[in-house]
Formats: sequence, C-alpha cells, structure tokens
Amino acid sequence: MRVLIANDKFKGSLSAKEVATAIAAGLPESCEIDFCPIADGGEGFTATMLAALGGTWVECDTVDALHRPIKARYAISDSGLAIMEMAAASGYEQIAADDRNILRSSTYGTGLMIRHAAGQAKVERILIGLGGSATNDGGVGMADALGALFLDAAEDPLPSFPAGLDRLALIDTDQVLEVPPIDVACDVDNPVLGPSGATAIFGPQKGADAQNCAFLENFLTRLITITGATTLAETPGAGAAGGLGFGLMHFLGARLHPGFDLISEALDLPGRLSAADLVITGEGSLDAQSLSGKGPVGVARLARDLGKPVIGVAGHITDEVRDCGLFEHCAALSEFDLPLATLMTDAAPLLTRKVRALRDLLPLQGGA
Repeated sequence: MRVLIANDKFKGSLSAKEVATAIAAGLPESCEIDFCPIADGGEGFTATMLAALGGTWVECDTVDALHRPIKARYAISDSGLAIMEMAAASGYEQIAADDRNILRSSTYGTGLMIRHAAGQAKVERILIGLGGSATNDGGVGMADALGALFLDAAEDPLPSFPAGLDRLALIDTDQVLEVPPIDVACDVDNPVLGPSGATAIFGPQKGADAQNCAFLENFLTRLITITGATTLAETPGAGAAGGLGFGLMHFLGARLHPGFDLISEALDLPGRLSAADLVITGEGSLDAQSLSGKGPVGVARLARDLGKPVIGVAGHITDEVRDCGLFEHCAALSEFDLPLATLMTDAAPLLTRKVRALRDLLPLQGGA
C-alpha cells in the first residue's frame, strides 16, 4: 500500500514536515510512504519551492509590518528565480500579540525584499507567495519602498500605512524601481472589496474590530478610485494579503497564479498521486477558506479526478468541508474535546492517535 502524505502546516503548532511525520507514525509499518509536504503561497512556500528547484538562501535587511528593523530570508533558485514569502517581512507572526495594529501596519518590508532581489545580478524573475500577512494596506507600503509617492491634495507626502493615508489624493509612480517580471502565488481567490474582500474576510483575523474594518474598507475603496484600477481590484486573488495582490499587479505589473498550481507543478503532484493507493492531506483548519484555493483541497481535487481515496486531517474541520464530497474520511483533533492549548501543544501525538484510530476504516494493509 503506497500512501502519499501531502499536507500543509498546522499554523502555530506544527510545520508541514512535522505534520507529515506525525501522520506517518500512525500508519502501519507495511505502508510505503511518499512524503510530500506542501504550501500554497503562505508560510513554508519558499522552502517547499527551494527543495523542489534547488538553489540557495539569501538574507537581507528589511522591516516588519510596523517598520521595525529585522532580517528576512528569501531564496534564489539555480535558474535565477528569486522566491520569497511576504510573511517573512510583513507577516502576522512577526508581530507580538500586544503590538499588532492593523491600521499602522504596512507591506514596506516586503517592498524592501523585492528591491534587494531586484539588485541581485543572477535574478531574472521574482516569485512571491502571499499569505500570513499582518497587513491590509493594498500594497501601498510595498510600492513606497520601491519609489511610489503617496500625496495629499497639496502634494505633500503621506506615510504609507492605512491610518496615514486618510487624506490620500494623488499617487506619483514616476520613480518606481524597474524590477524583473513578478509572479504571485495566491492561496485565496478573494477580491479587494466587498463582503468577500480582503477586509471583510481577513480583517477580523488580524485584530480589526468593526470600526477598523469600516475604516479599512473606505481606505481601500479610495485607493482603488484614485488608481482607476477597478478591474484589477476585482481579480480573484487581488485581496490576498490585505490587498497586496492588487498592489503587486497595479504598481509592478505582476501576474497572479493559484499558489497550489505552482507547487503542484514543482513537486510533480499529478505523477505522485497517480502512483498512490491512498492520499492523506490537511492543514490546521479545513474550512470555507480551504475551499477557496488552499493547498489541501487542491490535493483532494486532483486525487478525486484520478479516483484516489483521500483522508482529510486537521485541527478543526467544518461541516462544509465534511460535506463537500472530496474526502473519504475526515479526522479532526478537536474531536478529542480537549482545551485548545492542549490541542496546539500536543498536536503531533494526537494526530498520530487519530490516524491510528482510522485504520479499521481505511483500505490499509495490516490494519490495527
């Protein structure tokens, strides 16, 4: 029995590799296991692509979402592709819980990473993964770092974060740095504005209350009006990372791609799925957002098309995922009815227990 384990991370608890190891520990020893940790544009995307393509890590000076100096890593592949995650500079996990302030957070540090990569002689293209952001700035911070000027009606410069741009009237892009072609890996398909947009869906997850969300929606609406890029703002994925997808397209001419598609090609997922008898996939939470472009659902859909049974494992699984028809079985750590803190700290052994408990239900040789 050949089992393909192709899972994403359990955010805040286990890396994708640690999840795969815990799953494997619950399978019969007779199984032949193909380890294939995945990412879809969020955290872990760079490491996954680097492992598939080959290359080296590069460190650069940048700033976090609150403009505090940090160092961040990205990779340069052997073929001259700079691979980075916006979360390495502008990520939610970079900011301590007590310091988070979405109205003053910006993607400026991501722009500095792009600037650094553009200055490397070997780099011919840039690939940036979106996900795990602390920001909702529409990419204005990134554009500022690359030379854009955000001005009020008197043509005085404004700080490039949402709370500083309430008087935004003009945007001068004449001095924006010329950079190599940019491709963007998106793990969601949300537009910038509206009930399924960046603010409404992701703002509360980043600490925005109702008043903050109203301010941010108004800010992004004004930004789009001034740029005149309404069509770009409606593009699936434009709302990723607080609208950074939109900013990369408008200011740098970037192209958006489903992050899972890029990972799937790099890892030869179709070929590995074809060789598998059973597929196990999952992430920290399998929910409505998972159905909007996340990697585990991409794995499940590919497996379904090939007639392969799929098990979904996660910390929590919502009813819409259980009922979507993609998974032969679902196993959630929340079914243990333990405190969330315990589920987070003991995720690996609990995950192994869950997989062992499924043996009698699965087409595995040498069951329990």
